[in-house]
Amino acid sequence: MPLAEWRDTKETLHRFAQIVGKIRLAASARCNHWWNVPFHVTGRGITTRPMRVADGDRIFTIDFDFVDHRLVVATLDGEERSFPLPGQSVASFHGATLAALAALGIRVEIALPRPFDLPDAARPFAEDTEHATYDPVAANRYWRVLSQVASVLEEFAAGYSGKHSPVHHFWHTFDIAHTRFSGRRIDQPPQADPVTREAYSREVISFGFWFGDDTFPEPAFYSYTAPEPAGLAGEPLSPASARWVARGDSHLAVLRYDAARAGTDPRAAVLAFYESAYRAGAGRAEWDVAELACPGGVTDPVLRL
Repeated sequence: MPLAEWRDTKETLHRFAQIVGKIRLAASARCNHWWNVPFHVTGRGITTRPMRVADGDRIFTIDFDFVDHRLVVATLDGEERSFPLPGQSVASFHGATLAALAALGIRVEIALPRPFDLPDAARPFAEDTEHATYDPVAANRYWRVLSQVASVLEEFAAGYSGKHSPVHHFWHTFDIAHTRFSGRRIDQPPQADPVTREAYSREVISFGFWFGDDTFPEPAFYSYTAPEPAGLAGEPLSPASARWVARGDSHLAVLRYDAARAGTDPRAAVLAFYESAYRAGAGRAEWDVAELACPGGVTDPVLRL
């Protein structure tokens, strides 16, 4: 999945996802650490899951179908509107999405109808005709990679009995992630923005995959511990190709996608990477690893026998 081969499609699709994601933000109940906001992988693409603007309104979903390459807006009572994804600019996609909702009697107000934390964050979606590339082959491959990574993350997530997030796809950073929590409260500095304050109000070790960006221009699996304990970047990682990478004042554990795929058992390599990153962060932060363990997704010690 070389970033250079689908960068233009990725930039367009990222903004499509932010439009739908902001609708999800406006039409879902607030959940701790923003868990109400991300997408979830489906058998044909990604979904918002069911939502509604206010009590009594129609329940609806918005799905990206990366098999037939359509955006599908559907209500609980069976009505549906859809339109093709190829050939759309961000501006036309924005208009078509709102028109599909309106045709179903759904009115959603996007609080800030412009990109979040992207270079063109000051430009409204409705004015963006620059991003208009959609390669169906690349979009389908993106979804297939997401699906494979989600499966591995689900398997890894099963080994932890403490509070942890679903495996979900964030439209903010365009990554897929699973996060484990120790339960310790973390006081954020006064200058922290609201997104950061809620995301990191508790001590976490997070695991995920992203498709690359300007600062790391290739797809990779990653993990980080926040706040970062002293000495974390000195801990060993598996497999041997994994590395600690400086990212501002902290470090990411990184396993390049191509390095994982080059091995004889990529799935085992990724699971070993996540486990080594977890052991590094949990050990340095003094988590009770044995107590929080959940081998094979089973918490009852009798059932493990």
